[in-house]
Amino acid sequence: MADMESFREAVTSWAAGGTGDSARELAARLSVRAVVLLEGPSDAAAVSALAARRGRNLADERVCVLSMGGAMSVGRFAHLLGPPGLGLRLTGLCDEAERRYYARALERAGAPHPGFFVCAADLEDELIRALGATRVEELVRVEGDLRALKTFLRQPAQQDRTSQQQLRRFFGTKKGRKIHYGRVLVEALDPDRVPAPLDDVLTSL
Repeated sequence: MADMESFREAVTSWAAGGTGDSARELAARLSVRAVVLLEGPSDAAAVSALAARRGRNLADERVCVLSMGGAMSVGRFAHLLGPPGLGLRLTGLCDEAERRYYARALERAGAPHPGFFVCAADLEDELIRALGATRVEELVRVEGDLRALKTFLRQPAQQDRTSQQQLRRFFGTKKGRKIHYGRVLVEALDPDRVPAPLDDVLTSL
């Protein structure tokens, strides 16, 4: 049976230069109504975790959460999925540093960009600030990564960084760690402390 994961894979293959036949067929069969475009899999993990906390199944709502594999791919995906392609509603997150790039890319694709919500540095930074460095360090301990964090913090390059900056860098030091903590940090949030960009993207759907 076709599912949203099949659609994600078909779109990713299309963006990499394949034909769009499978993506078009699956979009119609699944009645996909919207796509959440995200820079990477850690962002996708965070969005999915918040949806689950709120009792929502985005796939059942005909919404595809899609990791683009980098911010510079937004124009390609917007062209394939927005008005020039499948005509789906697009939303997502972007970092402040890429805000203008996103706006230009979405404009070229004829896709409205007010539906994209901006993180100050990135989503990990938003989540760390929402929880506070002390709470994040406690979560790192619970997840069994405290020794690795302490080793990381002894590096000379970390000495002049704030605790928040150190934690953000730490999450990117091992493959899969950002994805894991994307979920862990969201699950630890108080309901009234969800970062605005993350809250907004879910509320908009």
